Amino acid sequence: MACGPLAIDASTGEGGGQLLRTAVALSAITGRRVRLARIRAGRVRPGLAAQHLAAVRAVAALCDAQVAGLEPGSQDIDFDPRAVRAGDHVFEIGTAGSVTLVLQALLPVMLTAPAPSRVRVVGGTDVRAAPPLDYLRAVLLPLLHRVGAHAEIELVRRGYFPLGGGEVACEAAPSAMRPIDLAGAAALESIDAFSHVGNLPAHVAQRMASAALEALRGLPAPNIHIDLPGPKQAIGAGGAIVLRARTTASVLGAGRVAQRGVPAERLGGEAGAELRGDLECGAALDTHAADQLLVYLALAGAGSRFTTRAISSHARTAMWLIGQFLPVRFDVSEGPSLATVSVVAATQ
Repeated sequence: MACGPLAIDASTGEGGGQLLRTAVALSAITGRRVRLARIRAGRVRPGLAAQHLAAVRAVAALCDAQVAGLEPGSQDIDFDPRAVRAGDHVFEIGTAGSVTLVLQALLPVMLTAPAPSRVRVVGGTDVRAAPPLDYLRAVLLPLLHRVGAHAEIELVRRGYFPLGGGEVACEAAPSAMRPIDLAGAAALESIDAFSHVGNLPAHVAQRMASAALEALRGLPAPNIHIDLPGPKQAIGAGGAIVLRARTTASVLGAGRVAQRGVPAERLGGEAGAELRGDLECGAALDTHAADQLLVYLALAGAGSRFTTRAISSHARTAMWLIGQFLPVRFDVSEGPSLATVSVVAATQ
């Protein structure tokens, strides 16, 4: 392993917060010091916002890292990790910043700790530009279990923009990731729809679910799960719909977060159309899961394969970044309606 710090231009590719979160997580896991420059340089408000600060601080706490440049608006940080350690932590974003994005940074690190760990993260559980919490619990977590991860996510309280205040607990035990092959044919087994609104009329959740049902017409009827948390279970007003399809080989999902001024029917319809498209082209993973699983598959080493409808800019950036830290690369074969991704040794 090289002794000097790894220099990363954080404006590379998609150039957003995901690159930052993935970089500090991989730094913690590998013990490689990293210097990130031009963080979110292409954004309207470049540099670190509250949720980015929270994610970096949280990862730093798990590996006793020394971090320079960690302040609002900073575009350059130096992250110098020590050994990953187990523990029980509480991380408060301080805004309605996404809890799920902070967990994306934390979970790979927690799985490499020497003993079980538990974190509680306080912020927004279902906010725009981030996966809804139910997507992590219903779609990503079952996929992680297939890769060998021992982790659970518990909802304590929902929290929405602009108040935040939601809380999620995550427990993880030391886990050895294993390669998986999801590139073969699979049959659809079941579909579930998880629709919820907090402190809003029940018909909003029902309309999202009904629109999703209509978009999935002709497929097995979804099992509908409606949740209506009140003031004790949710801070502020908001909601989301998450769809999950179980196949004989994998799990796929789609989700939308409720937004003021956007009809519930549009949200449910878009989620349903997205999941239908993935199922009809025979994808093993939806594009969001394909992006989020890359780190875990890389930790498993060479041998994994999966299919997905499209390779997102987030995924391409993550593939490049992972290759800076780990001895793997990703081979991508793109057809007219389906892409196949294979994890291979970097020397091949």
